[in-house]
Amino acid sequence: MKAMKRSALATVIHATLFSAVAGTSLSVVAEEQQQEAKAKSNQLEIIQITARKRVENAQEVPVSVSALQGDGLNAYSSAGMDIRFMNAKIPSLTVESSFGRSFPRFYVRGLGNTDFDLNASQPVSLVVDEVVQENPILKGFPVFDIGRVEVLRGPQGTLFGRNTPAGLVKFDTVKPSQDFDAYGSVSYGSRGAVDFEGAVGGSLTDKISTRVSVQVQDKEDFIDTKAPGFEKKNSLGGYNDVAARVQFLYEGDDFTGLLKYRVRDLEGRPIPFRGNLIKPGTNDFVDGYAHDEVYHDAASRATQQVDTEGLSLRLEWDLAEHTVTSITAWESVEIYSRADIDGSYAAIVPGSAESADGIPDHEQLTQELRLSSNFSGDLNYQVGVFFFEEDLTIETFGFNTTAWDEANQQYGAQNGYVIQNQDTSAWAVFGSVDYTFTDKLKVTAGLRYSDDEKEFDAERTMSPIGGGTFKGAVNPSDEHISWDLSAAYKYSDDINLFARVANGFRAPSIQGRVLYGNEITVADSETVMSYEFGVKSDVLDGQGRVNATVYYFEMDDQQLTAVGGGANFNRLLNADKTTGYGLELDTEWVLTDNLNATFNLSYNENEIDSAGLEVGACGAACTITDPYRQTANPFAADGDGKDEIAAIDGNRLPNSPKWIANLTLRYSQEFADGELFAYTDFSYRSKINFFLYESVEFTGDALFEGGVRGGYAWTSGDNEYEASLFVRNIFDEQKVIGGIDFNNLTGMVNEERFVGAEFKVKFF
Repeated sequence: MKAMKRSALATVIHATLFSAVAGTSLSVVAEEQQQEAKAKSNQLEIIQITARKRVENAQEVPVSVSALQGDGLNAYSSAGMDIRFMNAKIPSLTVESSFGRSFPRFYVRGLGNTDFDLNASQPVSLVVDEVVQENPILKGFPVFDIGRVEVLRGPQGTLFGRNTPAGLVKFDTVKPSQDFDAYGSVSYGSRGAVDFEGAVGGSLTDKISTRVSVQVQDKEDFIDTKAPGFEKKNSLGGYNDVAARVQFLYEGDDFTGLLKYRVRDLEGRPIPFRGNLIKPGTNDFVDGYAHDEVYHDAASRATQQVDTEGLSLRLEWDLAEHTVTSITAWESVEIYSRADIDGSYAAIVPGSAESADGIPDHEQLTQELRLSSNFSGDLNYQVGVFFFEEDLTIETFGFNTTAWDEANQQYGAQNGYVIQNQDTSAWAVFGSVDYTFTDKLKVTAGLRYSDDEKEFDAERTMSPIGGGTFKGAVNPSDEHISWDLSAAYKYSDDINLFARVANGFRAPSIQGRVLYGNEITVADSETVMSYEFGVKSDVLDGQGRVNATVYYFEMDDQQLTAVGGGANFNRLLNADKTTGYGLELDTEWVLTDNLNATFNLSYNENEIDSAGLEVGACGAACTITDPYRQTANPFAADGDGKDEIAAIDGNRLPNSPKWIANLTLRYSQEFADGELFAYTDFSYRSKINFFLYESVEFTGDALFEGGVRGGYAWTSGDNEYEASLFVRNIFDEQKVIGGIDFNNLTGMVNEERFVGAEFKVKFF
């Protein structure tokens, strides 16, 4: 139980904390020693991270980094949650998706990519156990049996993966060990949701250990279709998501090898698009909105099927003064997702849109080899090489919802087809040097050369709007030298200052989803210069922790995605310049012997600075607040024969809230042979724009969500048990969180209130 008390989840700036612990004077030596021992037992844990590919104290790393682990990570990610649980839980980080559980899009400091195509490149990289997950579907792998999550803000291209000008999300899974341990948890919640997670591990021989981890998440369909003539109970909203991970670890005297295999099988429904959701002239729900109702005419055909596999081998040799590390990995994904995109029915939306996207074939191969020094002196370094290969095939299908499909004996005959093929080859050489100038000052310099090339072709053989056939190909490539320079200064035993200047790079991107257009668009490489200064401090004799960072960046040729618009066609473009600045605050506190807290905050400001830059907008369906003009288009979605083109110079980036804040509290009290506990968390993000252009309807209001978990934990024999009740989105706050800008104000909504119970057991 002591371990639970020390697991500081922790933080709120609480004025009474300062007055309660300050000014104490004891005259008896024995009492002083007793108080000192008590204080040490209540100190915050030292957080060890691997943000720079070696284990370091997070308080001493010259990088703006936040970590989730322990009770906080378990509470956020358990009981049916997917990777979107991270949204607004960490300063400057948001996560959203128009695919639901399978395609998360990450934004750090406002920088991200709204593109929903299956080859979309993102400026925020996801790395799992040192393997970059490039394809957006790979990024949606379920989160279970995770030891720690780290979010590194700012460019991270010197040491990690590729395409990281905005930041990095890093997952470290629990590794095998020689000691036997196992756990299992099962939960049941609203709408019949069932979640099981478990793992077992231990030694096979005195040098080989293993660990097997499994997660099963299941939820029945609960959303009714109300469209006249298409009424059906329990038509959407469900899923069955099964994932597993198997690991084998060999530990010799000076050599270790870790073999890992992971697999996922998801069968469910896509996120429900809700047509005519938004009241014109506002961003409010229309009257009569109900979370468990939609008005689809294609819901019976909606499906989402995802299969992923991954295999990696990590080899490491300890050569006394050097360590050699090799990481070889293979990843593969298949997906087919079909949905009623307009979220309505033909009597309301003439020519209603039904489409599907799929990846029938995909392979990613990566190889990293690096050499790290282990000198005891002032100088240490890392050097390495990185290779990346990806072969990707994407299919896009269009369907006429009201036409009879004779072959399948159902409505929704196919009327459009596009196939894309993309081969990516990239390699890099990187290195970093650490030098300790004095006991207080340490400087790190990093350098990376990147070379990236893509071969892409797309062919349309059927057009849903009578556009005929189309064929095209592009072959963009680029090379770049990125770098960073940082300094860490130990101001005192409890206060560390740092400064960092970094240059980041993202290679050219391609948008070839030409179902509705005759153009393959290419965005040139983007580069960013980032400047940040921070302070990391332990206060109140280790019972408090306050970390703060201020930053400024300038991005040249930022890659942007003009999603949708009246023409329903995606285009990539480059903004001349984008600037941003802000503040990030991470704090943790031990408030009392029984109460721990955390409080985190970020303020992010950004602006597109690109005179004359224009994108397609929603037109008659929404109220555009940017300056705009009209152009002729006989296929315009709103039927008026015109497209609205909006100027976006001076706009904020989409899905970029100014404010993010979150608070957690954990209270525990010994009771009988165990411990009663209560945990609560609250998160807030301010309003956002859904698209590059600004409109009244496609603006997301501020979102405030809270959760509560309470229960009892006890030990019996060699096992630990925990039973709890929990509520997510306790105030049932529902907001429009995303949009489809066709011609009927289609939107997506956050999850409703979720109530559940969970039982866990740990075996040792």
